[in-house]
Amino acid sequence: MGMQAALHLIYPPQCLTCDALVTTDFGLCGHCWRETPFVTGLVCDQCGVPLPGEDSGQPEHCDDCLTIARPWSQGRAAMLYKDNARRMVLALKHGDRLDLARPAAGWMLRAAQPLLVPGMLVAPIPLHWLRLIKRRYNQAALLSGALAKMAGLDHCPDLLIRQRYTGSQEGRDRDSRFANLATALTVHPRRANRVEGRHILLVDDVMTSGATFAAAAEACIAAGASGVSVLALARVAKDG
Repeated sequence: MGMQAALHLIYPPQCLTCDALVTTDFGLCGHCWRETPFVTGLVCDQCGVPLPGEDSGQPEHCDDCLTIARPWSQGRAAMLYKDNARRMVLALKHGDRLDLARPAAGWMLRAAQPLLVPGMLVAPIPLHWLRLIKRRYNQAALLSGALAKMAGLDHCPDLLIRQRYTGSQEGRDRDSRFANLATALTVHPRRANRVEGRHILLVDDVMTSGATFAAAAEACIAAGASGVSVLALARVAKDG
């Protein structure tokens, strides 16, 4: 019997979000899986939000992405930000559940397949240093690092810096979110050589309006990136 099998006899794997026993490490039980709104089917090619209808093989776009100029080329999300997905995001973000990063990165990798290109550089959305001190870790960097390793891509956890404190985006309308993030992000001066001529995959835990991704993408393009794609663990979507 192998060491892993022996450990499973002593400590059977448990569901990531409840106490139910599961067959593999880092898995969800049947109930929690059904309560987790993974994104499937037809999605907006730029932000990953689900769309009605069937996939025709041609890029489709949601109403927001038809009216807002996105500075990135494609975007995807693994889940919708509600139910068990919301609980997992908050546990990773505020509950010190760092163990969630690995399985979450696997779900994100599956969603990101249409975005991946050879030579792509993966980078997280940065936290301001004051928030990083308070939280002790950047959940986006945990996700981007695990994702890059799984995908066999280069990872640069400090590619971007947040040069001013922007506060929380919660409670702001769409225009205020974009105004709050304008010029807040920039490429780290000592990492600029890693951006020139490369396609950047930006990673974050949640995408709402896209303001943070937009500020990060604009910074990468200004530094010479050949293109930018974005990937979120969860996407906030309008009901109905």
